[in-house]
Amino acid sequence: MNISRRQLLLDASCLSLGTALASPSFAQGISSKAVRLIIAQAAATTPDAIARLLAPRMQARWGQPFVVENRAGASGAIGMEAIAKATPDGHSMQVNVSTTVTLPLFYTKLSFDPLASFTPISYLGSTNFNLAVHPSVPVTTVREWVEWVKSQPGQLSYASPGLGTHHHLCMELLKQTAGVDLLHIPYKAAGQAYTDFIGGQVLTMFMPMHNALGFAKDSRIRVLAGTKRERFHLQPNLPSLHESGIKDFNVEAWYALWGPVGLSSEVTTKYNQLVRDVLTDPEVLQGLEGEGIVARASSPAELAKIGSDEFNLWRRVIRESGIKPV
Repeated sequence: MNISRRQLLLDASCLSLGTALASPSFAQGISSKAVRLIIAQAAATTPDAIARLLAPRMQARWGQPFVVENRAGASGAIGMEAIAKATPDGHSMQVNVSTTVTLPLFYTKLSFDPLASFTPISYLGSTNFNLAVHPSVPVTTVREWVEWVKSQPGQLSYASPGLGTHHHLCMELLKQTAGVDLLHIPYKAAGQAYTDFIGGQVLTMFMPMHNALGFAKDSRIRVLAGTKRERFHLQPNLPSLHESGIKDFNVEAWYALWGPVGLSSEVTTKYNQLVRDVLTDPEVLQGLEGEGIVARASSPAELAKIGSDEFNLWRRVIRESGIKPV
């Protein structure tokens, strides 16, 4: 059958994105077998949204099915373990968020190493996190926020969706950098944390920019600053923590594609080129921007270094915070 005229069937999870047509110039997949894109987070999270945006475009270019599969739980460990144990033939891959490299800092009984058990393919993009407060809090700047927290040592709390999330790590870094004291209240999911934050049960937290912007539009929260050192170009009017007096604060949430350890250089190269190709698609770039993500591909070696640097940053922060792994 001529593949240029054959209508490719998308996985049911990607049907809302439409059915793509493969052309002979892109029918270069590794086989006719479906590729699983495993997401270690729940549906409707940012890694899930990225995978569902990329999957049909990857499928169209390779003429090979790509199926998004959520394996959430244990702070991402369940989905990561599935990839770590998968056959390294290119049919099981993972889109994941950067904080999963910190899992050994919180959990001692992992069956995998977040870096050594995976083959880096390519960076996909990054986003800005925002420091925010409930509207009842009498501050409008980071300097005022620091003074407000210091005036109530040990009495204030902040919310996060759990240990090792950016919401958690960013605040622990800010506590150390600004010399403030807040109690961490971890929730089981972001939605629960946001509900209590908006309801005023918790008065401050970090959250991804696309969530923060949505809540700030109708004044349910007040956004004070971003975590990237320079102003994020998708939030040009929002000052960074660095320029607000928290010197050298520089954190971004990033997303990447990984395969199991042992993936051949040939397959790794094919996937890296596929990512570079897909990230030139205007619809993909627009979709990622809608999630607050600036797209960027990388070499596998560059991604490996980025992952190592991320781990070393948070290892220092967690050690200084006194948090012990369980």
